[in-house]
Amino acid sequence: MPDCVFCKIVAGAIPSQRVYEDDQVLAIRDINPQAPVHVLLLPKRHIASVLEITERHDVLLRRIVLAAGAIAQQEGIAERGFRLLTNTGPDGGQAVAHLHFHLLGGRKMEWPPG
Repeated sequence: MPDCVFCKIVAGAIPSQRVYEDDQVLAIRDINPQAPVHVLLLPKRHIASVLEITERHDVLLRRIVLAAGAIAQQEGIAERGFRLLTNTGPDGGQAVAHLHFHLLGGRKMEWPPG
């Protein structure tokens, strides 16, 4: 998508602090972190939200979850715990219409979150 900020980040047109990358997933530091560790995991292919996920995305979703675990280890938050979440739609807090997951850690997470 030409106007999608995350597609531009994936393409390298917008700079980002990359913490993980493979052929399907890019993980970057959030520019407005809500925790000491706040990483965004993006599929490299544009998918607007969870609502566009189908069974054909099972490998991609597995790769995102495996990448999140690896990043949590790399960032030193795996042992104490972390939160992995995605927002969907305006009421769900989705600010960019490109599927992405937030990996948050480095502090105690509160519940309920919103």
